[in-house]
Amino acid sequence: MKKLLCFFCFITFTGTFSYGQDAIDTSVYLRNNPNIYALIIAKDNKIIKSAYYNNYSKNSLFNDQSLTKSICSLLIGIAIDRHYIKSVDEKLTVFFPGLKNDPDKRKQDITIRQVMNQASGLYHEDLRRLNVFLGNSDPSSLVLSVPLMADPGKEWHYNNAASHLLSVILTKATGMDTKTFAAKYLFKPMGITGFEWSKMRDGYYDGSGLLSIRLRAADMLKVGLMILNGGEYSHQQVVPANWIKLIIHPDIEYNAGWGFDHSTYAFCWYHTNFNGTAVTYGMGWGGQFLILIPAFEAVIVINENIADANAVKQSDSFISHIFPLIFQQLVH
Repeated sequence: MKKLLCFFCFITFTGTFSYGQDAIDTSVYLRNNPNIYALIIAKDNKIIKSAYYNNYSKNSLFNDQSLTKSICSLLIGIAIDRHYIKSVDEKLTVFFPGLKNDPDKRKQDITIRQVMNQASGLYHEDLRRLNVFLGNSDPSSLVLSVPLMADPGKEWHYNNAASHLLSVILTKATGMDTKTFAAKYLFKPMGITGFEWSKMRDGYYDGSGLLSIRLRAADMLKVGLMILNGGEYSHQQVVPANWIKLIIHPDIEYNAGWGFDHSTYAFCWYHTNFNGTAVTYGMGWGGQFLILIPAFEAVIVINENIADANAVKQSDSFISHIFPLIFQQLVH
C-alpha cells in the first residue's frame, strides 16, 4: 500500500487502458448513455481510465448524494483521534442533553456507532415525502423528539434523518462547522480546495446526503486512495489508521437492504464479496459510487444523474453490468 503514498505527486495517466479499455468504452451501458457523467479507475499507482461524459469535465463538481455519509464517517474518525469525541460508543445525550428528559429512556443509550450503523431506532423520514423532513425548520430536533421506531441497536433501517445528526455532533464537539472541519483536517492535506456543501434548515451542514457534498470525481478518487493507504496521503496521516481498519473490517455489521448482493453496512460504508474478493464501497442515490478493492489496490469512482426517474435503474445497471466488466479487466 505504501506505493500509493505519494500517488498524486507522481501519478501518470497511461492514456490507454491496457486492461481492456475498449471493452468498457464500447459497452452498451456506457456508450451514449445520457446519465453517466464521470468514471475514473485507478490501479497499482496509475489512473488507468479517466473519462467524462455528457459535457462534464475534470473541473465539474458532482452531487455525491449519500457518499456524504461516507465522508462524515472519516470526519468522525478524525474527531475521535483529536479528542473532540471520546469514542464511537459515546452516547447522544452528551451532545443532545435534552434526551435525558425524554419519556422514552431508551433514547439515553443511543450511541454514535448506532447512528453510523443505521441502527439507532430513531425516526427515519418517508422517502416519498422528503419535503416534509427537508422543509422542517429544525430537522435534527425532529429526529430526536418523535417516538423511536425500533429498539436501538436491534434493527438496520436506512435513515437519512438520523445520519444528519453526525454533522450536528461534529459541530457541537469541535466548535467548527462540518465544512470548516472537513476542509482543515481532511481535504486540505490532500490538496482538495474546491468543494461545495449545503446546509439543512437547522443551520448545520447536511450529514445525510439529501442536500449533499459536491466534489470533483478526481478528488473523490483521492479520498479512496487515502483509505487504501491506511489513512495516509503524501507522507501525512490524514485519517487515523485504526479508524481505517474499522471501516474496512468493522466489528459489527448489519445486512443492507440494497447495493451489491449480500452487502453489509457499518460506519457509513458498505461491504460485499465479489467473486471471492472483498469490496468496500460508498454509494449515493442515482449511481454515485466510491469503490475500494484492496486486493487489487484499485479505486473506482463513478458519478451519474441523480434524477429520481432513472436513479434506481442506473445503480442497478452499474452493479449488474458496468462493475463486473471493470472487475474482470482489473483481474488481468
